[in-house]
Amino acid sequence: MSEVHGKGATILATLRSRISGGDYRPGYHLPPQRALAEEFEVSRDTIQRVLEELKSEGWIESRQGSGSKVRVTLPLHVTTQSKVSPGRMALGPFVARAFAQPVVELDVFTFTSESLDTHIRVQSEAIRDGQIPAPERIRLRILLPSDAIELPYPRARVAKESAAEVTERDRTLQARTREIKRRHTASLRDALRNLTTDRLVPDVDVLVREVPLVPTHKLYLRRGVEGLIGPYEIVERRILMDDDTEIDAWDVLGLGATLIRLANDEGAPNAVGSVFMQSWQDWFDSCWHRYDLP
Repeated sequence: MSEVHGKGATILATLRSRISGGDYRPGYHLPPQRALAEEFEVSRDTIQRVLEELKSEGWIESRQGSGSKVRVTLPLHVTTQSKVSPGRMALGPFVARAFAQPVVELDVFTFTSESLDTHIRVQSEAIRDGQIPAPERIRLRILLPSDAIELPYPRARVAKESAAEVTERDRTLQARTREIKRRHTASLRDALRNLTTDRLVPDVDVLVREVPLVPTHKLYLRRGVEGLIGPYEIVERRILMDDDTEIDAWDVLGLGATLIRLANDEGAPNAVGSVFMQSWQDWFDSCWHRYDLP
């Protein structure tokens, strides 16, 4: 299996998101390796390693002379537990375990919901395809930073330009981030609500609340069972805008991140994991009710 690091890991996360988000639909042929290498400004060797990783995870299939195309049946999670260090976990298996229960309950505090959208859509398609039993109920609560506050990231990374030019680039980047938040939140909401519309899941409740807070960590909780928490990584990267211009920026990346697992050990309620998880659950509940605005 190929090892993907650095920029390759970012490309891998981007392609996963495009597949799960429907940009590359089942049966769709991915762009040629040369086109992907040009888009991401990397060598074809890097693209080949990324595609090998996608293939090993079950996202795509490749044939000599035919390129790579998205599999009709997508995987249930993105990163296998065997790749994750002890005490840590990727988001995919966590969400998969939640959806393996008759009642799915998830509380989330995140920056844009991009990572969550990826895995929610995977589970939704798994229900539709009969890969997993349909739950009786799905209840998802999401806290997101409000559009009314100024975000610390992304920020343009420029030198020798006027303050006005820098400020305008920052505004453009922040508008893009808010649009990503809206798009992915709408995507995961539609993916879940359509399960009810199509009579696959009897009860679906997706609640989204914007708060005047910016997360430094992403937080996922299965009430009374387990939680995941991990810091957003601040990175320097070039962001491609919708008009094909590029802006060098400081940004935060969370898609594909490995998170620290907090488990509720019923046999040891005072264990560190149990205490931390309950503390974060209490914090989430207090924020949820504190900002229950009319």
